[in-house]
Amino acid sequence: MASTNDLKNGMVLKIDNGLWSVVEFQHVKPGKGPAFVRTKLKNVLSGKIVDKTFNAGVKVETANVDRSDMQYLYQDGGDYVFMDTKTYDQINIPAETVGDAANFLLENQEAIVATNEGTVLYVELPASVVLEITHTEPGLQGDRSTGGTKPATLETGAEIQVPLFLEQGTKVKVDTRDGSYLGRVN
Repeated sequence: MASTNDLKNGMVLKIDNGLWSVVEFQHVKPGKGPAFVRTKLKNVLSGKIVDKTFNAGVKVETANVDRSDMQYLYQDGGDYVFMDTKTYDQINIPAETVGDAANFLLENQEAIVATNEGTVLYVELPASVVLEITHTEPGLQGDRSTGGTKPATLETGAEIQVPLFLEQGTKVKVDTRDGSYLGRVN
């Protein structure tokens, strides 16, 4: 149990039999009436975001979330197999739980796997990854005032928008949160 005064970003709470991660919070002390805490909570499993207001000082139940460094090994049917880098235990994680992270997963890549009471909650990748472009059309420089983009397929099968001058075989840095192009890697 924790008080609403102890909330921090990333803290996971148990509310209405669900697990909710604190995205942001704000203590509000109006001139009239009692203080309260306005929060934005994200459902850990579904990703749904809701706004919730608590009275200041109210007790909320916190969930124990274990975050462990794991290495992605391979895909087995609809599951992704990860190995704990400390104990070498392997676990299968369903594709629904891996979610969009699958677009940027390469074999032997490090990731953080969050679990609660043995249930895998989510897979968190580093903020950016380096991937190779396996297919893209040749870019044609025309007369335009701003830099254009074109679709490119990465080695994981994901498709992102890249600048026109990039060619097949180029390694690029990609933001894993939104799939945006961050730059070329030599």
